[in-house]
Amino acid sequence: MSFRRMPAARETRAIPTIHLAAQHSPHDVRALVADGVWRRVRRGAYVDADFLEPLADPAGTVPSRHVLARRAALAQVAAVAADHRLRGADVVLSYESAALLWGLPLWRVPDRVHVVVSERRSARAAADVAGHRVRLTPGEVTRRAGILVTSLERTVLDLASHRSAAEGLVVADAALRQGVSRARLEELMTERAATRGIARAREVIALGDGLAESPWESFTRLHVIAAGMPPPQLQVPILTRLGTYRADMGWDEWRGLIEFDGLVKYTELADGDPARVVFEEKRRHDAIEECGWRIRRVTSQDFRDHHALHERIRSLVPAAARRRLVPRPHLLLATRTSRS
Repeated sequence: MSFRRMPAARETRAIPTIHLAAQHSPHDVRALVADGVWRRVRRGAYVDADFLEPLADPAGTVPSRHVLARRAALAQVAAVAADHRLRGADVVLSYESAALLWGLPLWRVPDRVHVVVSERRSARAAADVAGHRVRLTPGEVTRRAGILVTSLERTVLDLASHRSAAEGLVVADAALRQGVSRARLEELMTERAATRGIARAREVIALGDGLAESPWESFTRLHVIAAGMPPPQLQVPILTRLGTYRADMGWDEWRGLIEFDGLVKYTELADGDPARVVFEEKRRHDAIEECGWRIRRVTSQDFRDHHALHERIRSLVPAAARRRLVPRPHLLLATRTSRS
């Protein structure tokens, strides 16, 4: 378990160059695809193949499956935008597609491009495009990398309103970390008070915390709250004989801590010596427990059994206080326990 501040998972932000077949000869397109220089993204649109390939960076790190999925989704988004520009009709990206352009992490990478359509148009123009009939004010639309997109605040609100609490919280946490205005979010929710999903959005955004450092931390915290625990303090500083460490979340009054342990943490810390990492982590763990803290470590496998996990979480609370906890299982409805 790591009690050091870990960097947030790297999220791809670069928008790839799209090559449209309409702007090249059929012979050139076939040759570039056959040579492995271009990869097809959607009908009539191609991207440089190396953008989608799992090549190691200068530090020797190979992109994860999730990062590669984000790249593919970004290429798909850029292709749809380029196709519309070619036809002289800009399109506004929304929902998960807008979140990708804002560089926000996602619990699930979309397999379709989400766009705003007018009431006069079909809500679904192509198999890989999902249209949403929504009304946007001028202040809710901007440009990112030359592409029209819903504002950061409107993107957060849309996902918090119409996706699972886990998907909404991952985005809300990251947006708050980027400096999104809570006041503006409140204004938008007030303006949309009678719209579908606004009650869910209010609950999710109220739980948002910019101190969360990764989607898995956000997901773990959602389960903590669903188990009935009060929202925990994040990045809890712990002063020990070995120095000061920080745990993902905890409650000072109960001297209880929760850490999400993922393979990424150990991979980044190992630096070629996994045995050393295990040794150092054991020292930190012992030093923290010597200060009177109790620790519950959580891995992705633990989410397969919600009841057992929630019981472990609640065991951090004294019996008298445990009886007063009010679980909120509705927060986990429609939530997938694996990240894609």
